[in-house]
Parts: sequence; structure tokens; C-alpha cells
Amino acid sequence: MVGRPEESQMPQGRVHSCESFGSADGPGVRYLIFLQGCVMRCAYCHNPDTWDTNAGELRGADELLDEAERYRSYWGEDGGITVSGGEPLLQIDFLVELFQKARERGINTCIDTALAPFTHDQPFLGEFEELMGLTDLLLCDIKHIDPTEHRHLTGHDNANILNGLRYLSKIGKPVWIRHVLVPGITDNDDYLRRTAAFIHTLSNVERIDVLPYHSLGVFKWDELGLTYTLRDVKPPTAERVNNAREILDQRVETVAP
Repeated sequence: MVGRPEESQMPQGRVHSCESFGSADGPGVRYLIFLQGCVMRCAYCHNPDTWDTNAGELRGADELLDEAERYRSYWGEDGGITVSGGEPLLQIDFLVELFQKARERGINTCIDTALAPFTHDQPFLGEFEELMGLTDLLLCDIKHIDPTEHRHLTGHDNANILNGLRYLSKIGKPVWIRHVLVPGITDNDDYLRRTAAFIHTLSNVERIDVLPYHSLGVFKWDELGLTYTLRDVKPPTAERVNNAREILDQRVETVAP
């Protein structure tokens, strides 16, 4: 009889932190797992301490799921686990292991991602296809629809990110779109209309969330000795948030880049 492999022989994830009660990170109440590492450098990031790919605590899938299930009675019918970051797709091998085991336990799975690592090249695409077979929902950020502005905001191009969203639409994987509204950067009606035009070319979007910019993570930048360039930017007004929601919810025919 073959025994269960030792935890040390299984893929391990670099974990930044976990939260036991997430109410805005997917359906129902979620157990949140924040993985370490990110390739983007978003100017408004509130978790810059997750950027370093070599930091974090190495933890196994069973260990994390055992901990998550301690709170399962609070999840209700719709809850489960959400893996965020950082950028969780940088640890795709571990995600596959984690979600395989979650499926065996009947746990709903969700990924919060900016899709920055997405590519149609192998071996990533094959691993991503396997992961999508184990994933119930993705929360996908559209940081900025304009490629030049996206590079200014994140240090990363958005072409592969938009391709990733098109791929998810093609395979019919449910997605919630998230868009951070930043005065002077994304709070622009033209950019919002272009974002809406792109979103409405997708057939799998179940929900669109406008997230008002905030500066609650500035202290982390200060602690890490990083320069926070948006220090003087104020949160958008309620009127501008409602305006963005109305634009992004409009059914439009124009195809965005």
C-alpha cells in the first residue's frame, strides 16, 4: 500500500498571510490566502510587501486547507477560499495542487488576479488550462485600458492581460471585473468608455466592481522605504464613482483595443 506523500515532497506555496473572514473577495464569506510575489508595481498598491518573490512562508496545500476548514461553518452555501496576492499565477504549480485538494474537499475556489503572467506559450498555457478546470471564479483587475497609461501605472504592458481576459471568455470561465477608480488616472470618461467597450466584448463577465482609490496602504510604502507617488491624490467623489459604474454597466457596441 502506498502511503500519503510527505508534505515536504509536495509543491509548497510562498504565503504572505491569510485572513479568516473575507466578505468582498468573491461570493459568500471567503477564507483568503495571500501568496507572495508580483511582477507589477502598481502606483496605488496597498500590499507592496507582497512584491518580493523570495519572501513569505513556505506552506503546504493540506495545511492551508485544514486551517481554512476551521471556518467552514461561516461560509454558507456560496463561500469558500480565495487566493490573492501578490500575483497568485506566479505560483501556478502550487495553485493547481491547492485547488485539486480543495475540489476533493468540496471547497469553492476563486482566484484574485491581474493576469500579468498570462501567455499563450507553453508550459504556462497548459498549466493554466489545468488550473481553470479546478477554478470556480476569477476576480480580474483591469488596471487601465490604455497601454501607455497602463505601463505608467503598473510598469507592465496590458496586451497579454487583455488576451488573458479574451481567453477566459473563450472557455466560458466566470469572471468578476474589478477596476480601481483613481482621480487623474483612471477616472476619465473616455478611458471608462473604452474599458466598457472592451468588457462588453466578453461573454463571461458576471459582475463589474468599481473600487474607489484609497491610500490606506501608504504606511507600508514608507516602512519599505518606497516612494509613494500618489500621496496627494484624494479618493474619488461619490458622484464620480456612480458615474464610472453607470458607464461600465452600459451595453456598448464599439470594440476597444
